[in-house]
Amino acid sequence: MDQDSHCTAERELLEAVSRITTSSTTSPSDEEKDQPKAEISCQVRKENPEKGDIQDSSATLCSNSSMTTKELQEYWRNEKRQCKQIKLLFEIPSTRIVEHHLSKYVVYKIIILQTGSFDSNKSVIERRYSDFEKLHRNLLEEFSEEMEDVTFPKKTLTGNFTEEIINERKLAFKDYLRLLYSMKYIRRSKKFIDFLTRPELQEAYGCLRGGQYTKALEILLEVIGLQERLTRGNPFSVVPTLCAIVVCHKDLENPASAFEYGEKALSRLSVHTSHRYYIPLLETMITLAYELGKDFLSLQEKLEEWKTKKDPIRVFTLKELAVREYLQ
Repeated sequence: MDQDSHCTAERELLEAVSRITTSSTTSPSDEEKDQPKAEISCQVRKENPEKGDIQDSSATLCSNSSMTTKELQEYWRNEKRQCKQIKLLFEIPSTRIVEHHLSKYVVYKIIILQTGSFDSNKSVIERRYSDFEKLHRNLLEEFSEEMEDVTFPKKTLTGNFTEEIINERKLAFKDYLRLLYSMKYIRRSKKFIDFLTRPELQEAYGCLRGGQYTKALEILLEVIGLQERLTRGNPFSVVPTLCAIVVCHKDLENPASAFEYGEKALSRLSVHTSHRYYIPLLETMITLAYELGKDFLSLQEKLEEWKTKKDPIRVFTLKELAVREYLQ
């Protein structure tokens, strides 16, 4: 095939893909309409691309005459993957019955997966019926209209521990979580996020206060990924968790890891220097940078700049702030 014929074939394929892309973007599903902009991993393509844009793209592809039709298809397949919406899936694969003194209850194992992430980004939590019940009650207080058609599995007087009832509730709770997550205002609400993260965070901070830094760190590292995925529209909300990880690493004498997570926290506070964690974090980062032989002058300049703009006030250390989290 000569170069002109090759370019013609590529251009036809490009135009076909462009038509498919345009069709899909002009008719979004209800769920896609509901997705916040922060949860889209790429720029939405123009609904009506300019003719010149297609020609420019065709020219770029034609200039590489060694690209085969198969390679071109793979190129567009990769482009499509990069534009996938980021969302979470909920699965409840198993349960266990817990008997504690005079009480007996079922614990549901919930696996939360990010689409397209396989098992590397999954989070695993456990909740009992009363936890779901409390979530439903709290959401009804704030989102009565949105929750109008949401059904909740009722308790039965007998048979709560039979295999049949447990399996029915597994499916019901899975559908319940998926439905809640599909509603933008609910999935962004503090009550929904707290249901999925607060028990683990409370346990982690309890370990931190008790000096069990290894156990606290293990829990915090498990929950931070889920917390970040749930709060993409509010980057400041994960700062306390990131700082708690810094404190654990620092007390476990892992300064390099502490500095790494400190940088993540600072990046989220770069335009929010009034945040209560900003100065304690900055002071900790200066200490860590000095210990690691890194440049700490830029951090010192930020600290001095802040002090000249603010009235002198009592500032807690990073560790003092961390141990105060989740006390109630």
